[in-house]
Amino acid sequence: MDNYKDIRWKQRFENFEKSYRLLDRYISRPIENELEQAGIIQLFEISFELAWKVMKDYLESYEFYVKSPRETIKQALQMELIDNGYIWIDALSDRNLTVHTYDEKLAEKMAKDIVNVYFPEVKKLYEKLSKEI
Repeated sequence: MDNYKDIRWKQRFENFEKSYRLLDRYISRPIENELEQAGIIQLFEISFELAWKVMKDYLESYEFYVKSPRETIKQALQMELIDNGYIWIDALSDRNLTVHTYDEKLAEKMAKDIVNVYFPEVKKLYEKLSKEI
């Protein structure tokens, strides 16, 4: 393993960890208004972006080169870095929607999916990678 590439994913992990911990702090609290809903969505968007990038850097440290989030998710699944590729692909699609549009119904669904479906997968990735640091 190239030392620079090994260090790179660990440095990226530090940023991912900061955003993950912030999301983790608020994920179990009830979402009572639009501002809280928007906050959870925004924190997830940041955490998701850093999650796929840390996966990409991790894969590169093992000489797997991927270009897009979708390719990264597929390769991470093959390497058993993540368990459920379908959930990650759904999260990617939803993240892309929320970044480019705002729809009240979509925001409500997204916030629920973040809490119940997507965050548990991000948490598994965090726990797996934190053991390798």
